[in-house]
Amino acid sequence: MNNILKTLKLIERQVKGLKIPWVTIESNRKDPFRVLISCILSLRTKDKTTALASQRLFEIADTPGVMLKLSPSRLQRLIYPVGFYRNKTKVILGISRKIIQDYRGKVPDKEEQLLQFKGVGRKTANLVLGLGYNIPAICVDTHVHRISNRLGWVKTKTPEETEVALMKVIPRNYWIKLNTILVAFGQNICLPISPYCSECKARIFCKRLGIQRWR
Repeated sequence: MNNILKTLKLIERQVKGLKIPWVTIESNRKDPFRVLISCILSLRTKDKTTALASQRLFEIADTPGVMLKLSPSRLQRLIYPVGFYRNKTKVILGISRKIIQDYRGKVPDKEEQLLQFKGVGRKTANLVLGLGYNIPAICVDTHVHRISNRLGWVKTKTPEETEVALMKVIPRNYWIKLNTILVAFGQNICLPISPYCSECKARIFCKRLGIQRWR
């Protein structure tokens, strides 16, 4: 077993019982549309705010067709105070419309199709594939990018570069859950500034790259 897999297993064990991202919790419903919309809401927004906004919205509208029946003003009220809620209202309505018009009401399960939606980048597309459709895909957000470089798994400058590099070193059976594991790890232990290295179970394998101070 190589050091990356050993490290990953140690991190996975350590984050059990810690709070996981809302989008992962939402994915238990096995509904790609709810995963997609929750991910849109989560961008530049704290997880607790995302969870509350998603719950309010999905109580009223949880399909593209019903979503399009909402006026922009009502949709804004339902998702407020997520970050950029006015712009996200336009994005959600645009995505819902395109799903109805181009995909017969079903969220597509191909990355190139998901990326055609305005407001959907690789992070969101890969979350939908992995959590919504159980299709192996690596979702790289700020936590995954930071921690992968800090540990020395990759040496990259952008999330896109990190995604490609991780596909070469992370076992395929970990691709879908990698984001959930590292986000929980990054929010609670491997913090951006002054991480809790003394509490980290994987510290024996960590190169601590870029860390100026730790606890």
